[in-house]
Amino acid sequence: MKILLVPLITLLSLQSFALVKISGRVVESGGDAIPGVNVFLADTYDGASTNANGYFEFETQERGKRILTARFVGYKEFVQEIEIQNENFEFTIKLIETINELQAVTITAGAFTASDVARRTVFRALDIATTAGATADIAGALNTLPGTQKVGESGRLFVRGGDGNETRTFIDGLVVLDAYKPSAPNTPSRGRFLPFMFKGTSFSTGGYSAEFGQALSSALVLDSKDKGELTRTDFGILSVGGDVGHTQVWEHGSVGGKIQYTNLRPYVGLINQEVDWEDAPVSLEVGAAFRQEVGTHGLFKFYGNFNHSNFSLYQHSIDDYDQKTRYDLTNKYHYLNGFYKTSLNTNWSAQGGISFTSIDEKTFLGDNLIGELQKGLHIKTVVQGSLTDHVELKSGVEIISRTYDQKFSDDAAPNLYSFDEIVSAGFVEADLYTSNRFVVRAGVRLEHVNLTRRFSIDPRLSLAYKLGVDGQISIAYGKFRQSAKDEFIKVDPLLDAEKASHYIINYQYVKGKRTFRVETYYKSYSDLVKYPDDDHITLTNEGTGAAKGLELFWRDNGSINRLDYWISYSYLDTKRNYLDFPYEVTPTFASKHNASIVAKYFVRKIKSQLGVTYSFTSGRPYNDPNTKTFNQLRTPYYADLSFNWSYLPTTSVIVYFSCTNVLGRDNIFGYEYSRVPSADGSFNGRPIRQPAPRFLFLGIFITLSKDKSVNQLPSL
Repeated sequence: MKILLVPLITLLSLQSFALVKISGRVVESGGDAIPGVNVFLADTYDGASTNANGYFEFETQERGKRILTARFVGYKEFVQEIEIQNENFEFTIKLIETINELQAVTITAGAFTASDVARRTVFRALDIATTAGATADIAGALNTLPGTQKVGESGRLFVRGGDGNETRTFIDGLVVLDAYKPSAPNTPSRGRFLPFMFKGTSFSTGGYSAEFGQALSSALVLDSKDKGELTRTDFGILSVGGDVGHTQVWEHGSVGGKIQYTNLRPYVGLINQEVDWEDAPVSLEVGAAFRQEVGTHGLFKFYGNFNHSNFSLYQHSIDDYDQKTRYDLTNKYHYLNGFYKTSLNTNWSAQGGISFTSIDEKTFLGDNLIGELQKGLHIKTVVQGSLTDHVELKSGVEIISRTYDQKFSDDAAPNLYSFDEIVSAGFVEADLYTSNRFVVRAGVRLEHVNLTRRFSIDPRLSLAYKLGVDGQISIAYGKFRQSAKDEFIKVDPLLDAEKASHYIINYQYVKGKRTFRVETYYKSYSDLVKYPDDDHITLTNEGTGAAKGLELFWRDNGSINRLDYWISYSYLDTKRNYLDFPYEVTPTFASKHNASIVAKYFVRKIKSQLGVTYSFTSGRPYNDPNTKTFNQLRTPYYADLSFNWSYLPTTSVIVYFSCTNVLGRDNIFGYEYSRVPSADGSFNGRPIRQPAPRFLFLGIFITLSKDKSVNQLPSL
């Protein structure tokens, strides 16, 4: 009996230690094989990797309940409990791709984005500050990008056939009522805000998020810095004034302030001017910022900008130069912005804020006074987070209120104009990631305007697909609206908002430090403000228009050591029938061809950064009343070669020099004509030129801090 038990026990033992084969194939959601996946039983040494066709196979002596696991970078871990007895297993394992913030496809149609969290950095604050010819002006630097064009007598952002009013600026998501400093007629204005206030800059030439409304053509979104990095004091001795600033930093916060005085009167006394100044511009500006961390996840930010400026000049008659009218302007500007953000949990966050703008401007034309008081209030709350690993949601509500009062007095009688507009809005937007290669952004914006008592619904849709590791294609569509200009609503508060539809296709290739973009678009306008009669009194929303174009952008800061350059080109075909236009025609601010070449090079031997910018714009249309056609003549082409030089004698001192239009080209932006004909029946005219052939700037900037290597080069 014992002899029989021994073989039986041996047989049972061999059976209990028999090897079980586990095999199968690992694929992604689309069914394609994934090679190199590690497939194993948890807490054992049994496992294998998939081959080039996704197949795996291994054997085990384990029995009972075990955890089968499959792992591969970029995909969610696969986990399944199995019970091993004596039968072999065969599996088809499907891995789901994880959405990696650094590798996932992003929407690029119409957008130039740069920030500390951006995946595709194209245009940084340093680029804005060091672009020759821009003199640290945000709009001036952005005018070297495709989609924009030089309108030298304005200085504002004109985007894809839209005028300067159709680009709206936001700081921390809150609207800025007027982002430009005042300027004399036919002279360029500058932005009110310096680029290094901001950690991130997003300039969208179309198809932007449903979060941003009341912008017909473009949105410039600026995210302010969270906290000062170093306690420091800065001084600037300028050829046109001076400034002093100080930043105090503590463990969980910072406070900073800057006072700047600008006086162009000595400068225009030395440089011949096209403008007949009585008193050239003088301004005093104060800026203040406070940042404080609140608890573990909260942050409160406050920013204020206060500016007082004035100038006066003489406007000469076109028919008789000796006849002149005094033009005197005083502008008082206040902007306050309070912003708070916090994390609600690991997946969700909330933010909100209030901005307030006040602009008090008084203009004397001879003895006649035009007084304008504008006030704007923006209240906004946004919640955003992840519903799932593949769905991100953003939603918010806001109220944009603005009031306008104008008093115009002449020898006859005073005239009063005013309106109070409240735009109530809500939006919801979702990013849907099917993989790291494909994303869809779908959103909708709802608005209500109290003046017209109308509701509107504007859809926005964008999608992007990665063609490979370095390239991707994006498509965007959206409907946008913006209330008419103050000068029109004050006359007819029932005017409807002007509207535009954007259609965009974009391809972008980024490899290393090189970027290539090509984009084409079509934009249709409707409900533009128009004078139906020659009286220029009655207003309607019967205006129409369209714009289409092709844009190219190339940037390279890796091929040659210490050299960074970019090249941009824009082709624009646009026509409108609005205002007093008799038919559809290209407006005076639009040019067909625009190109820029920007280069920056650091020369170690002389401790200097050299910058050069060349800008070209084809001739713009203008209307000569002595001809039978309308807006069919063209100005000469515009060309500008600008240069800047930053020299560092020590690490904390910078000597900065810049010169615009080095070659002194006589650029003409258009022509203006007399309103009444002369004795021979013709209308006299004259060209609109630059205020001066060149603008020269010299400054010495000194920084005092514990870190002796800190200077103001990034801010120039």
